[in-house]
Amino acid sequence: MSEKKRKKSSPIRQKFPKRMQKKLVMLFIAIALAFVGLIGRATYINATNGEKYTKIVLDQQQYNSRIIPFKRGDILDRNGTVIATSERVYNVILDAYVMLSKDDKTDRETIAQVKEVLTKCFEIESSVIDNIVEDKAGSRYIILKKKVTYADAQKFKAMQEEVWEDEKGKAHKKYPNISCIWLEEDYIRSYPYNTLASDLIGFTVAGNVGNAGIEASYNSILNGTDGREYGYQDTDASLERTVKNAVNGETVVSTIDITLQSIVEKHILAFNEAHKNEATSGEGSRNTAVIIMNPNTAEILAEASYPNFDLNNPRDLSKYYSEESIAAMSSEEKLDNLNKLWRNFCVSDTYEPGSTIKPFTMASALENGTLLGNEVYNCTGYKVVSGTTIRCANRSGHGMQTLADGIANSCNVVLMNIVSALGPSEFSRYQKIFGFGQKTGIDLPGEAETSSLLYPAEKLKPVELATNSFGQSFNATATQMIAGFASLINGGKYYKPHVVKQIQDENGNVIENINPVLLKQTISEETSRQIRNYMTKTMTEGTGKSAKVEGYSMGGKTGTAEKLPRGNGKYLLSIMAFAPAENPEILVYVVIDEPNVERQATSSLVKDLARSIMEEAFPYLNITKEVVSE
Repeated sequence: MSEKKRKKSSPIRQKFPKRMQKKLVMLFIAIALAFVGLIGRATYINATNGEKYTKIVLDQQQYNSRIIPFKRGDILDRNGTVIATSERVYNVILDAYVMLSKDDKTDRETIAQVKEVLTKCFEIESSVIDNIVEDKAGSRYIILKKKVTYADAQKFKAMQEEVWEDEKGKAHKKYPNISCIWLEEDYIRSYPYNTLASDLIGFTVAGNVGNAGIEASYNSILNGTDGREYGYQDTDASLERTVKNAVNGETVVSTIDITLQSIVEKHILAFNEAHKNEATSGEGSRNTAVIIMNPNTAEILAEASYPNFDLNNPRDLSKYYSEESIAAMSSEEKLDNLNKLWRNFCVSDTYEPGSTIKPFTMASALENGTLLGNEVYNCTGYKVVSGTTIRCANRSGHGMQTLADGIANSCNVVLMNIVSALGPSEFSRYQKIFGFGQKTGIDLPGEAETSSLLYPAEKLKPVELATNSFGQSFNATATQMIAGFASLINGGKYYKPHVVKQIQDENGNVIENINPVLLKQTISEETSRQIRNYMTKTMTEGTGKSAKVEGYSMGGKTGTAEKLPRGNGKYLLSIMAFAPAENPEILVYVVIDEPNVERQATSSLVKDLARSIMEEAFPYLNITKEVVSE
């Protein structure tokens, strides 16, 4: 390439004038000095006020990262009536830092507005704000009041928007400086029927922790997941936020019919009010309990025991103890009395069931072939077993008794003869088949463990075997009794007892149907039919005659169990009754533990109570009436 061409292709270099070069040098030096100064200022701030500024940033992050609480799911009765719900309430929150972040004049105006609004809306005294100004001026999150109602919250929101017009018609907010106050959503558990079904529903503690009943056993289903709001908010309340919504809890639909429950509790209360005696224990009984079940599904339609408690104020003992007595209680004594009040008798308490066990003993012997059905026994009023005289309820004796007579007249001698032929091994085996000594698996907490409360076969000596046959010397729960009894009358099908039938989302869409669970076959349909027939005679001619409801065919069995120690005059009275007799639609179990009367063995007490409940319950449930032939 020629020298000429090389010169043409070389880049052209242009020199800045000396005056321009000096300007560029000065600009570079100025930028460098500014950068060094900025670093120095940052270092100075960090050294002298770093903790303060860090705290402000962290406070702003805390202030603007708040929990959005979930709504705990409702509990409904079987017809959709709400029996437990969570009502929206509000917590009043103050940001003292924002309230006091301007100049003195503006701060005084803000404080005055804050005091006025808080007093008018929430009845918060001005002195509360004075104390905060004095002691908590830098606090970003102060709870001034909890559980504020929706109506008061709306009053506050209206004051936030309240305006006035100046002479030029321009609108101004009346309370422009109250951005330091805000309302935090929360929920409070509420029970519309107060004491109704208290044992069965349960209540919540510490916000959303179920205590007893459905609240406890379905706690994880009723609970949801909290949401959260993130963002940065300055003193002018401008906000950029990100919201993660709360997930509300699911709705639990129980098997309980709230109208039927009301009927049961009304009559339980009436009985106990009628038998109160201030000279003795005061209450009408140690405990009165009722379970109503559909024997073909083991759905519990009503369950109650007395005494009960107010679900909206579960720690209130004033209904059962005087102010002086409560004041004298230690913390341990008070908690012990509360636990007794909250305890579900039907699930957690055990007792000797008495003569309501007799159909189980007879069914066992029929099922395994020990009985043919045509047996007749002579009752002389007692039976000597291994040298021990064990008496019948009728000391004079019942005379000649068929199997149906033995059930109808509740003859101990008949049952002792039957169990002697049945033997300890078979008796023990059928106890387990009917669910005694085992948990039923009911979907309620606190079910009693009864495995140690039965005699094992090898320890069922002749006397123990004889007394077991008519419901003494072993313990059961009310839930075990009614679940096993249902299988006696429904064709031998043992269903798992349950109090919940469905799970729904918060919009009422069905998530899960909880269908009846058939656990086992206890006896045959034929044995069940025989036992139903025998128990029909109980209600037409025998010990349950006074409990029969006019117009309905019924079967049943009464029980009068003498409590330990024998001879102390304390009894537990009970009755099982079902209708219609041939195809049972309903099973009612009533227990009165130690009625407050002079003679506790008066069986009419439990029969009268049962009849009063059934006379109202049967028409409500539309139970099939007896067909009377002309």
